[in-house]
Amino acid sequence: MHHLTETVECPLCLGKGKLKRTEVLERLGVGDFARVAQLSAEEAVRLFQQKHGNESQQLWARFETELTRRTADAELRHRSELQALSVQNDTLSRRVEDSLREIAQLREKNQLLESEMSKVARIGKREEVDFAEEARTWAGVWISDKLPRNGDFVLAYRAPNGEPVEPKILIDNKDKATIVEGDIDKLVWDARERSIPVAVLVAHTEDQLRQVDRETRWSRKDGVWILRTTRQWLPRDLDVLKPLFERMRLHGADFLEKNAPVADEVRRTFADLDRIEGELKKATKSIVSASGLVAKYRSRLLELCETAVEGKCRAGANCPQRGSGNEDRD
Repeated sequence: MHHLTETVECPLCLGKGKLKRTEVLERLGVGDFARVAQLSAEEAVRLFQQKHGNESQQLWARFETELTRRTADAELRHRSELQALSVQNDTLSRRVEDSLREIAQLREKNQLLESEMSKVARIGKREEVDFAEEARTWAGVWISDKLPRNGDFVLAYRAPNGEPVEPKILIDNKDKATIVEGDIDKLVWDARERSIPVAVLVAHTEDQLRQVDRETRWSRKDGVWILRTTRQWLPRDLDVLKPLFERMRLHGADFLEKNAPVADEVRRTFADLDRIEGELKKATKSIVSASGLVAKYRSRLLELCETAVEGKCRAGANCPQRGSGNEDRD
């Protein structure tokens, strides 16, 4: 150890000379002790290094064992996860295939639905075109071109110069199984958007109107007068309302609001006309039925007469020959 060779002041000569530390120790008789201490220290260091070297090897051995064990556990766990993922992948693949089949089926159904919607649109378009063509044949009636939105057409009576006069009437054609309240609400909204006081919902046939539509064919909602009618009834209904429209033109669109009895009379008029038309339909059916019965019983009577004549001939009576020109005349 290097500190034993260092020079120190000599305690024996009171600093008059310098001796090495080993020489001082030898003169004091403790040189062997220092050597023993040095060797002991070196041995302690060696033993310490040996001990800790063994412990380090043991630690590394345990570390490698633990690492091997944990690696095996992780591999086993990952193998199980891979198997589970493989099963999930198969399941997902089947689900994807099922989803693709469903998408293909939905696409087919969507195409069919689009085809049906296109047919409905064409039917609606044809209904509007047919209505416009028919309305242009009505005397004294003006009708606009097809509206891009907020209704189908605007209809009005013509002035002597051919121009449309107030009040204008908003027309909405419907050819569907049943009219719904949403159709009425939209018609009212469209009329308000165009500032038109009178709107007409035109069903294709009577059976498309609800019972409430038949009972309140002329009514007012949110400031708009609404007529619920059919293609067959509309010309007759316009004739009924024509005097009322003239009053509205002279006294303003709020004429009916100020004259509630007039509006009530219009409602009763439509109800009476509908009842009369219903009775006429019944009468027509009765006439057709009676005509059929008359023809049926005429044939039966003719057969009975012929049978009676043939019976008399077989009994020996003088019978005229058919086609001889000697038949009895009535």
